[in-house]
Amino acid sequence: MPLEAGAIVEGRVAKITEYGAFIHFPEANETGLVHISEIAHGFVKDVKQHLTEDEMVKVKVLGRDEKGRLDLSIKELLDPPAAPPRRTGRQSAEFEAKLRDFMRDAKERLTGSKMERRKRKR
Repeated sequence: MPLEAGAIVEGRVAKITEYGAFIHFPEANETGLVHISEIAHGFVKDVKQHLTEDEMVKVKVLGRDEKGRLDLSIKELLDPPAAPPRRTGRQSAEFEAKLRDFMRDAKERLTGSKMERRKRKR
């Protein structure tokens, strides 16, 4: 059974490294890599916090690299995280006021420093 891009298959975690996990597919007699960036939607610091050796996992075949090795993803099969709630209303108005004040102060400082340089040149 050849593994092709887009296929969703189950395999056994054969080895865990600091950069990902190797998944073995006995039926196809092949092994592929799930890179650390393809394990979860969030930041993964340690692969061992998400996977254990000999665990059975479902993965999506992303394709093959230039050397013919399988690129796999677990993240592609997970629901994306919910978007954080947008801040609106009062908090936004406060930010806009602070930004306006900062820009005004910065302009005044810049204008003041230009005037001082002109005075020194005279």
